[in-house]
Amino acid sequence: MAEKPSEKQIEARNSLPDELKPIFDEFVADYKYAATMRHGRPYISYIVLADMIRAGWRLSAKPVK
Repeated sequence: MAEKPSEKQIEARNSLPDELKPIFDEFVADYKYAATMRHGRPYISYIVLADMIRAGWRLSAKPVK
């Protein structure tokens, strides 16, 4: 079962235009997975991820295993 989004996650997501929200959702999921694998639990600054997307961040290649 998926976690309920936090207020901070919702706030950051809602700060983006609708066309960027799916990119944000994917970025959050990828970051959360990587942080959990490296540190045992994720800490995510959702507003920083939103800022990075606004600055032009996009997945540009297929992930390398």
